[in-house]
Amino acid sequence: MDVASPPLQSGFPNGHASPGVNGLDHLNGSSVDGPATSTPAAAPLPFDASTFRDYLLALLPPVLGATPSELEDGIFSDPDFEERVTQFATQPGGPLYVAKISDELHDETTTPNYRYSLASSLAYTPSNVTTLALIKRVPSLDSTVPMASQIQILNLFGDEDTPYESLHAVVSQAVKPWFDAFVGTRHGVRDSDSKIGIPNAKKKFAELELSLFHLQQNVEIPETHLIIHPVIQKAVDAAREAKIHIDTSIIPEAYLNDSTFLNTLQSHVNGWIKAIQTVTKLSRDVKAGTASQEINFWLSLERALEAIDAQLQSEEIKLVMECLRKAKRFLATVSFMADTGLKDGMERSRKYNQLMKDFPLDELLSATDLEKIQDSLGLIFNHLNSRLRRVAYPIHRALPLVEAISRDFNDTILRVLTSHRLIYQPYETFEKLMNTTVSVFKSWDDYVKDFTNVARDVTRKRSEKFIPIKINPAHAKLAERVRYLRDWRRQHEQLAVTTAPTKGLGGISGPGIGSELGGVNMEEEVKEAYEIVKNIDILDVSVEGTEIWVTAENAYNERIARVENQIIARLKDRLGTARNANEMFRVFSKFNALFVRPKIRGAIQEYQTQLIDSVKEDLKHLHNKFKTQYRYSEAYHMSQMRDLPPIAGAVIWARQIERQLTTYMKRVEDVLGKGWELYAEGQKLQTESTAFRKKLDTRPIYEAWLQDINRREMSVTGRLFEIVKLRGGGYQLAVNFDPQIITLFKEVRNLLWLGFQVPHSINNMAKDAKRVYPHAVSLMETVRTYGQTLHLVEENLVIEMLVAEYRNEAQGMVSRGMTLRWDFFVGAYDTHRYLPGGGIDGRENRHIAFVREFASVVSIFQDKANSLVNSYKEINRLIEDLSTCPYTFEAFSDLIGKIQAAIDRLNLEGYANLENWVAELDDRIAGILAQRLVHILQVWCTEFDKTDDGEQRREPVLRDNKQRRIEKRKEEKGPDGDMTLTPIIHEIRIQNQVIFLDPPIEYARDFWFKQLHEWLGVVCRLRRIQSSRYEIGLQIQESSSVELTYTFLLTRFTDGTLEKAFGLIENKVQQIKDYVSKWLQFQSLWDLEAEYVFNRLGDSLANWQQLLTEIKRTRSTFDTSETQRSFGVAVIDYEQVQARVNAKYDSWQRDILSRFGVKLGNAMKEMHAAILKARHDLEHQSIEGLTSGAPRRV
Repeated sequence: MDVASPPLQSGFPNGHASPGVNGLDHLNGSSVDGPATSTPAAAPLPFDASTFRDYLLALLPPVLGATPSELEDGIFSDPDFEERVTQFATQPGGPLYVAKISDELHDETTTPNYRYSLASSLAYTPSNVTTLALIKRVPSLDSTVPMASQIQILNLFGDEDTPYESLHAVVSQAVKPWFDAFVGTRHGVRDSDSKIGIPNAKKKFAELELSLFHLQQNVEIPETHLIIHPVIQKAVDAAREAKIHIDTSIIPEAYLNDSTFLNTLQSHVNGWIKAIQTVTKLSRDVKAGTASQEINFWLSLERALEAIDAQLQSEEIKLVMECLRKAKRFLATVSFMADTGLKDGMERSRKYNQLMKDFPLDELLSATDLEKIQDSLGLIFNHLNSRLRRVAYPIHRALPLVEAISRDFNDTILRVLTSHRLIYQPYETFEKLMNTTVSVFKSWDDYVKDFTNVARDVTRKRSEKFIPIKINPAHAKLAERVRYLRDWRRQHEQLAVTTAPTKGLGGISGPGIGSELGGVNMEEEVKEAYEIVKNIDILDVSVEGTEIWVTAENAYNERIARVENQIIARLKDRLGTARNANEMFRVFSKFNALFVRPKIRGAIQEYQTQLIDSVKEDLKHLHNKFKTQYRYSEAYHMSQMRDLPPIAGAVIWARQIERQLTTYMKRVEDVLGKGWELYAEGQKLQTESTAFRKKLDTRPIYEAWLQDINRREMSVTGRLFEIVKLRGGGYQLAVNFDPQIITLFKEVRNLLWLGFQVPHSINNMAKDAKRVYPHAVSLMETVRTYGQTLHLVEENLVIEMLVAEYRNEAQGMVSRGMTLRWDFFVGAYDTHRYLPGGGIDGRENRHIAFVREFASVVSIFQDKANSLVNSYKEINRLIEDLSTCPYTFEAFSDLIGKIQAAIDRLNLEGYANLENWVAELDDRIAGILAQRLVHILQVWCTEFDKTDDGEQRREPVLRDNKQRRIEKRKEEKGPDGDMTLTPIIHEIRIQNQVIFLDPPIEYARDFWFKQLHEWLGVVCRLRRIQSSRYEIGLQIQESSSVELTYTFLLTRFTDGTLEKAFGLIENKVQQIKDYVSKWLQFQSLWDLEAEYVFNRLGDSLANWQQLLTEIKRTRSTFDTSETQRSFGVAVIDYEQVQARVNAKYDSWQRDILSRFGVKLGNAMKEMHAAILKARHDLEHQSIEGLTSGAPRRV
């Protein structure tokens, strides 16, 4: 097989190659540190080909083993030699290749003959022994400068079947190490390179190395070409050219009857069977090779079988079979496919390749650090475990495949660790690397454990023959060596820290003493001991490597023994000066890391008595702690806070005490050393601790718990909800879920963590409980919240209608949940969780989503109820403030506005029945405002009905009284504001001898009506609260029919409150009218004629007397020092008419008195005359006449 090799320079940057693998840089003098310096010249000199010829004569014999005569006959005899060399030297371009070619005619008994050629391009042939690449380091060669400084050489061996091994050696042993060395010398120069370019380059080198390694390991599958008879081939070709159907008719009849021809065809068919069987029966031993070989074998085998199948489907093969069948040669045709085993082989390879395709082994082989190795293990085992369940790859092959992966894993991790030069790393870096490595090994163990479980499960399901599922990892010795090295380096570091000048002994012993005792510099001794192991391969786990390590470790221990002697002396000094056991333990804790060394541990035995007594005291306290019992300890309460169930908490508490006991026993071991239980005191403590440890055994607790669980027969079944009857009467909704099942699941989880083997049935029950636990807890919390919310609504029945919609929705969810059962939740959870890529069906959706929907509905119900309660409390406070706020329109409007804002917020939040609720709220507000109206009317009536003190005691100045009343009312101001009724002043005037009242009495009535309306309007003008301010259509329809203010309250008074106010106004008006009418009567003083009055009175002195009496009495109306008359809310000012009426009145009184005097004088005169006349008559009559006339008069 001919393979064209790519130009070599494409694998190196800038067209340069790495040094030759044969170490010829020393021979040719080339330097890898930089290009050769060239001597500048004014004009380039022509290149001397003889110089290059001499260079080849000196170079090729030692490198290629060529003799000068062979070179003369081969390379130098070429007529194009000088032209080719000159072109190579002067023109930029590719390298020159010197090829050593073997003579193909020689056999093993004869000496091979070689020929040599010089070419500018590569051509790979099987006879090619080796190829030497000559690469220019400068653009053009200078014949005056040594060729060795201008040319790099690279030897490419090619005598193998493929050049992959040679290329792999060049990359892995020359190019990649040279690059790593170069990067190591430039560490820290350019941070950007280290972060971006260099890691990528290292990864590409690793991938190239891995690819070449894979090419080496490919198992060559023989390429099968089925022989076609020339007659058949010629006939098929002719039919194809003629474009006719291919069948036996295209074969001449003579051939079909020719037994020789048919025998030949049958022989060919038998040969096909054997050739195909050589491929179909191919197999390989997985244990013999690497994982890559196993993967590549099956991939290649599938391709080969597909190629054979394609040949069998060709027209030529079909025609051969038809010819044989027509000739009734059925022996060759009937069992052809069965004999080849092609179908079975293809089926097997396809099944196997379901596992092999996309196998992430390259991620492991190309990993450049421990983290990537760990990640690659996850990828490999995830791929293996997931596909092994679905692919019919035999378990008996999978086990050695994993072991082969272990070998690759061992090589990769060994390569990564070796590149770090562990022994030279600082301790922090070393410890980090070792911990990471141990973590990687632990990851392998975990993955292998999962793999073995999968393998057992698959074996059981396939009913395969039982085989031990066991993996023998190839890296076991390396893992053991890594753990040992970690412990060894840790002990060394502890010793180094202890002997350091500023720490350990140096820190406690004073200047110049700690690190140098007895003439021995302990720090230097420790360093020199460590130098012993620096020169060996500590990761070599072979027999020879292990022997080298043991020898170096023994030498190391001999140097360390001198340091241990000095440490022992210092420790004894420190322990001897310790004042108590605590100081001794402090010294022990400081140097505890060194007690693992036998010599140091033996030196502290003399101080055992004091320390043993201290341990005994600690054990006594531990006994007392245990005797208090777990249920009464602080740990019990802490366990409840941390959601630890009782049994697991008790086990943890007992194990804590047991760990403390172990710690104390460890102290005893630190003091007495190994075998401490053989001492008398140690034996006593051992007996006591053993008896105590038996009491701390948690197994009885666990077994008692098991019996209790088995007796209860718990299960996750039944309906979701149940109705519970309360003791006090009534019923309550509850979740039909036993809380003990939740405790069971927690107990099982914690007990498994604690290492107990829980029975399978209980474990399954706990798993069922664990699966439904989130749903159960969610339902319990939801039902509890639902009950609390219902209780909240019952406590605040006024909001019941507003949350009715949310309550109905929650009740609807409860009704839905009544039909659901716990049984389905277990299966639904499994299906939902463990079926990858499979959607859950409607039933699962309905069950699983119900819990979430129920919680959401109840949460909304709770939020709405809580929000509404807070809103109602605020609204209720505002409504209560309406009954106590100042009686002003601003105060009422502010409160009503806040109430309306709260209602608008409720409207926006979408509460149901808001209109009815607001109507009730409005009725309540109307009732309070109606009370305020009644009260303000009462206050108004009281203020209006007050009469001025002037009726009882007239004050000279009315305005002083008014000012005093205003100040007094301000002091007594109440919630209804400053009820001050401004009095109106009326003046009695006379104009044109006409007396009138200004303003008229009707003005007072109108003024008082307006004053009353202003006080009533404070409430009546308030806008009523509305529930539909955000309902535009509703506002348009109902705005005309709904009273928007509280004016309607005035129509609700049934006790005559409003009538009383208007009655008071009318009474006050009537009082004023009556008083003013008296003044208006004085108009008659100007309107009447004296003669008319005198004629009316006539001569009756009684009438005149009565008139004078009335005039005297009426005079009191205006004959006073006051000029006003107050009626409380009205004042009559008569100052203007008082004097004129008085004067007119006096005039009239004088006239009447004068005329009355005349009348009286005349009457007196007449009476006097009559009396005189009667006297005269009497005097002139006799006694007899008087006596006789007496009876007649009687």
